[in-house]
Amino acid sequence: MASADDLQFQEFDDATNLLAANPDATTISITDPNDKPKNQRGPSAGVGRDEDEDLLGNEDSDKAELLAGQKKSAPFWTFEYYQTFFDVDTFQVLDRIKGSLLPLPGKNFVRLYIRSNPDLYGPFWICATLVFAIAISGNLANFLTHRGQHGYRYVPEFHKVSIAATAIYTYAWLIPLGLWGFLMWRNNKVMNIVSYSFLEIVCVYGYSLFIYIPTAMLWIIPSEIVRWLTIVLAMCLSGTVLVMTFWPAVRDDNRRIAVSTIVVILILHALLAVGCKAYFFDPPEKVKPLLVSPTITPNRNGTVVATHSA
Repeated sequence: MASADDLQFQEFDDATNLLAANPDATTISITDPNDKPKNQRGPSAGVGRDEDEDLLGNEDSDKAELLAGQKKSAPFWTFEYYQTFFDVDTFQVLDRIKGSLLPLPGKNFVRLYIRSNPDLYGPFWICATLVFAIAISGNLANFLTHRGQHGYRYVPEFHKVSIAATAIYTYAWLIPLGLWGFLMWRNNKVMNIVSYSFLEIVCVYGYSLFIYIPTAMLWIIPSEIVRWLTIVLAMCLSGTVLVMTFWPAVRDDNRRIAVSTIVVILILHALLAVGCKAYFFDPPEKVKPLLVSPTITPNRNGTVVATHSA
């Protein structure tokens, strides 16, 4: 059994002195695994480490994947779930608006602007701005058209705001929903059809409506020629965005179905523009001029006097 003296701590000499006393002794070096070797020959270790990090991932990528997984796992009834749909900066929104105003030939709007980060911020506020632009412009256009007419009295038509909101938000949400369901159904029939998510389709429709905001302001001018020229220009620009986006999604389908789908998209788009122009800027009830009816009164001497009364 070892004695108490054998279990006490002992001080050893420096390794240099021990090696000098016994040169044939075997030595073992224990180093910190975090320390990098000072003198290393051969291929650079940094290249291999970078390749390993690309294949296996590093600490930052693991954190990013963990955060992404936490966002995806958020329930749909929580605020965090919908917060990701509004995670977009001003430059991205302006870039997408510019892309909707100036569609590039042969460029897909979804792949070029939307797919990296689809959002609801731009479509929501574009639709809200368009609602008030149409309602206010319609009231001003009605006032300028009938100003100076005898018996006309201007009355603000606040109910046009609710009507414009119902029409625009119904178009911007229900049409994309129906189109998304149709594309999903055709994707089960034809495997080569390009598929878009519902959020991407909503983005396309929302940003395509931006051109109607300045168009609605120009409709204040009391000239039917100016109104029809601006509405045709707006329909051509926004319709081009829709055709260039959804034609690649249906062109591999049956030819008749593909063409019919694009035609229906354009017809619904034109109905929204023409309907807003006809309802908000051409009031169905026009002020009628007052009729003047003559009143006949006989005199005592037998003559008849005709007087006009309004």
